[in-house]
Amino acid sequence: MTGYATNVPPPPYTAPSQPTPPVYEAPPPAIAPVEPIEGGALPPPSSGVSADAQPPTASSPPGATYVPPPATTAPTTVSAGAAYVIQPGDTISGVGRRFQTPVQILIDLNGLGPRGAITVGQSIILPDSAVDTGTDPYATGPTPRGVLVPENGIAPPPPPPPSGNPATPPPPRQPATSGQTGVAAAGSVALQWPVRGDIVRRFGPVGLGERNNGINIGAPAGAAVVAAADGVVGYVGDDLPGQGLTVLITHRGGWRTVYGHLGSATVEDNQTVRAGQQIGTVGLTAGDGRPSIHFETRRMQGDEPVAIDPLTVLPR
Repeated sequence: MTGYATNVPPPPYTAPSQPTPPVYEAPPPAIAPVEPIEGGALPPPSSGVSADAQPPTASSPPGATYVPPPATTAPTTVSAGAAYVIQPGDTISGVGRRFQTPVQILIDLNGLGPRGAITVGQSIILPDSAVDTGTDPYATGPTPRGVLVPENGIAPPPPPPPSGNPATPPPPRQPATSGQTGVAAAGSVALQWPVRGDIVRRFGPVGLGERNNGINIGAPAGAAVVAAADGVVGYVGDDLPGQGLTVLITHRGGWRTVYGHLGSATVEDNQTVRAGQQIGTVGLTAGDGRPSIHFETRRMQGDEPVAIDPLTVLPR
C-alpha cells in the first residue's frame, strides 16, 4: 500500500516560549513642589543666634528641636500732650490716677527721677492719651486745656478753701473712751469722733509689710458717720483701692480727714460741711468681721498729706 507512511515518530516537543521579565528600574526620586506657604516662614538665622538655635538639618541628631530666638517688641511710643499744674497736696500717683496714666509714664515724660518728686506750681506733661476723670483727692487742679473729659462733661473745679467761722475753743478735757464723741485741739483745727464705737484696728504696721494709715471703728451697720470738723468735701467715691465708698474732707490748717468703707454717703463733692454734720453711714466692707469704718487724719507737710494717728488728735 502506498500513499501513507506508517510508524512515523511525532516531531520533538518544544515548550512554548516565555516572555522575558522586564528589568526593574527604581522610580525617580520625589521632588516636593516649591510653593509659598501662607502663615509666614521662619526668619533666616542671623549672626547673633547660636548654633543650638538653628533649624535641624539632615545631620542633626534625632530629637533635635528648633528654638527660635526671642521676639523683640518695639518700644511703646508715648506722645506728649497737655500740661497739668501741680496743686498743694497733689501727689504723682494722684495725677496718674486722675488722668488714667501709669505713674512711670509721667516720670519718663517729665524726667522726675526714680522718686517721682514734684513741687507745687510745677507743670507736669501728660500723654496725649490722657483722660480727665474728675478731681482726685491728690490731684485737685483744673482740667488742662485740650485734655479729653468723658461724655463731654466738665471736670469739677478744685474745692474752694474752707469757709465759716473759726472753730470754737474746746471745752475742758473730760475723761472719755474711744466710744465717746468729743472735741480735741489738733493744730489749728478741732476734731471730734466721726462715730461712736470700738477701736477694732489701730494705726501703724499690721504685718506682711502693710500699714494701717488710720483706725477702724466698729459700730452698728447704718449708724450715722459725721464730719470730724468744719470743712469742704474734696472727694466722694469708691474708686480708691482698698478704701470702699470714701468721703474726704479738707479742713483749715492743712488738715484732711478720710472716712472709708461707708455704707452710704450723704454729701457731694465741694459741699461745705459743719462739724458733727452727717456725711454717711457705717458700712460692711472693711473686712473687720463686723460693721465698721476706716478713719484717717492727715496733715500737709510740704506737698505731702502725712498720715497721723487719729488717737493722738482725737479726744480721749
